Amino acid sequence: MTRTVDLNADMGESFGPWVMGRDAEILEVVTSANVACGLHAGDWDVMAATMASAVARNVGIGAHPGFPDLQGFGRRNMHLPLKSLAHLVQYQVGAAQAMAQAAGGTVRHLKLHGAMANMAAANKDMALACYEAALTVAPEIIIMVMAGTQQQAAAEELGCLSACEIFADRAYNADASLVDRALKGAVIHDPAVAADRVVRMVADGAIHAEDGSRIPTRIDTICLHGDTPTALDIARAVRAGLEGAGITLKTFAGAPL
Repeated sequence: MTRTVDLNADMGESFGPWVMGRDAEILEVVTSANVACGLHAGDWDVMAATMASAVARNVGIGAHPGFPDLQGFGRRNMHLPLKSLAHLVQYQVGAAQAMAQAAGGTVRHLKLHGAMANMAAANKDMALACYEAALTVAPEIIIMVMAGTQQQAAAEELGCLSACEIFADRAYNADASLVDRALKGAVIHDPAVAADRVVRMVADGAIHAEDGSRIPTRIDTICLHGDTPTALDIARAVRAGLEGAGITLKTFAGAPL
């Protein structure tokens, strides 16, 4: 059974006067932060504030690139040539590196956002394009992958530092993909339910799908989405549940798959 695991959250998703999530409070609970890079969400001021808060709390910083789709929050599919997709990822990683350095920190990891992530989870060539692009900009960056998907296969092929991620607040299909958000039950809002399933998955070393099947996997980090109404409550419940099960919360180190 895994005895050390990371807890990450997507954040930095506010834009100007429009506030998204409770980042300051969630940063008191998590060990890694995936910071939006200004295209699917966030802006330069939000990035600066989020990076500074993460540094102050010794929370690991990750670049969280997505599609340039503010209105759709990066959750609508876009089909780009792989070369252009690579440039899109490099552009956002570079922005994240600059803002982290200005705040006195560094970008430790990369995590794809939304539709970009889901498409790469099903398409190894797309995942390879995204990850190779990031590694050309930051060769030591840790690639956070959706466990059991083509993202993991791509990172394994590249031999790069990686971290396998499961989700606290999302339901799974039997192929380790996430249940479509349009379907009932795809997003888990009950903190107690989220905490219980996370503890069971970490204890089993496997993803638990909605059909009852289990997908064995390495589990390095657990994600919650900062934009959900109960995100803070879920974060606190998951942390308490893991610690109650004797599992230590610690920022992941990253290791080849």
